[in-house]
Amino acid sequence: MAIENITMPQLGESVTEGTISKWLVKPGDHVHKYDPIAEVLTDKVNAEIPSSFTGTIKELIAEEDETLAVGEIICTIETEGDGAVSKTEGQNAAPVAKQDIPSPKNTADEKKSKKQTAKARYSPAVVRLSQEYNIDLSQVAGTGKDGRITRKNLQMLIDSGNIPTAKDEQKEAASTRTGPQTASVQTAAIPLASGDVEIPVAGIRKAIAANMVRSKQEIPHAWMMIEADVTNLVKYRDSIKEDFKRQEGFNLTYFAFFVKAVAQALKEFPVMNSMWAGDKIVQKKEINISIAVASEDSLFVPVIKHADEQSIKGIAKNIYELANKARTGKLKKEDVEGGTFTVNNTGAFGSVQSMGIINHPQAAILQIESIVKRPIVTSDNAIAIRDMVNMCLSLDHRILDGLICGRFLKRVKEILESMSKENTPVY
Repeated sequence: MAIENITMPQLGESVTEGTISKWLVKPGDHVHKYDPIAEVLTDKVNAEIPSSFTGTIKELIAEEDETLAVGEIICTIETEGDGAVSKTEGQNAAPVAKQDIPSPKNTADEKKSKKQTAKARYSPAVVRLSQEYNIDLSQVAGTGKDGRITRKNLQMLIDSGNIPTAKDEQKEAASTRTGPQTASVQTAAIPLASGDVEIPVAGIRKAIAANMVRSKQEIPHAWMMIEADVTNLVKYRDSIKEDFKRQEGFNLTYFAFFVKAVAQALKEFPVMNSMWAGDKIVQKKEINISIAVASEDSLFVPVIKHADEQSIKGIAKNIYELANKARTGKLKKEDVEGGTFTVNNTGAFGSVQSMGIINHPQAAILQIESIVKRPIVTSDNAIAIRDMVNMCLSLDHRILDGLICGRFLKRVKEILESMSKENTPVY
C-alpha cells in the first residue's frame, strides 16, 4: 500500500483555482481510478474531479466551499498495488540500517513541524479575505487539517465583527506564502436599511469577479462599433426556421449566422485570433469561438471548436448543445478549453450597444446586439425600413489597433449583408 495525494486539477485555460462545492466521497470509501470524488466550481466550468488512483480515501483535506489553487492537495488516498511489497520481496530485502529508523522523538518533531507548516500555508481564498478585511492570521484558530485556517474560519470572524487586525508587514508575509496575488480593493462599509438583503459572494460568482478584475487590470481595452444591414439575412432565416426546427429538433438562431461570419473573417484576419504572451504575440491556428452563456446567477464560456470548418447547421447545433450543458451544470473541461475569440449574443436581451470585457487571454470579444427595424437612407436617397444590427468590439490594444479591427469589422459586415437564400447554404 502507498499513500498518494490527489490535487486540484487545472479545469480550463487560465484557470488558477477551484472551489470544492461538494464532496462525493468520505474517508473509508473505496474508489476506482477515474471515479468522481468531488464537484468543483471555477469561473469557467462546474465539473467533477476524478480520482487519480484506485484505493481507499484516507483524508479529505479541503473543506466544502473552500477555494484552492491548482496543484494544492485536496485529499489523500491509500492506493492498491502501488508501493505494496510481496512476502518474497520482504524476505529478500536488505535489512534497514539502525540509524535509518526514526526515533519516536524525531517522529514527533517531524509531525509537529509538519503541523506548523500546514497551519502557516494559506489558501488563495484565505489570503484574499485576510487582505480585504485586514485580518491578523496569526491570531486565528484554524479548524482545517493540522490546524489549517480555512475560508469558513475567516467568514465566521467577519460575520461576527470580531476581527483581529493585521499589521502591514503581516499582510505582506501572508501574501508571499502563496505567491503573487491579485491586488485587493478595500470595500467600503455599506449601511444596511430595513429590507436590505446581503448576498454572500462565493462559488462561480466569486470566480467570475476575479477573472473580470484580472482582465480589466491586465488588458488595455479599446472599443469600436459598426452597424450592418441584415434585412436579407432576416428574411432568409425566417423563411426556413420552421422547417429547420421540424427536421433538426433545435432552433436555427440568428446567432449561428453571426458566428459563421466571424469565423470566416478570422481566417482572413488571423491576427484577431491572437493572445498576448509577454514578449511575444501568439497567433492561434485553430479558430475556436467562445460563446457566453448565462444562467440565473452564473456566466459560462463554452467553446465551438473549429468553427471555420463547420456549416451553419453545425454551429447552430453546437450552440444549442453547449447552452443546454451550461444551464444544467453539465459542462466538461473539454467544453471550455481552447477558445481563441469570443462572440457574445447580447442582443438576446434586447441590448443595442454594449462594451464587453475581454475573455483573458484572448485579444478581443465581439458583442452582437439586437436586430432592430430602423428607417435608413438608401443609396438612391430613398428612405426604407431595414433590419439593422450593431456589432461592438472590445480589443486588447497591446495586440490590435484601430486599422486592423476596422477592416475586420467591415469584413464581418460585408459577409452578413451578403447572406441570402441564394448564396448561403445552411448545410
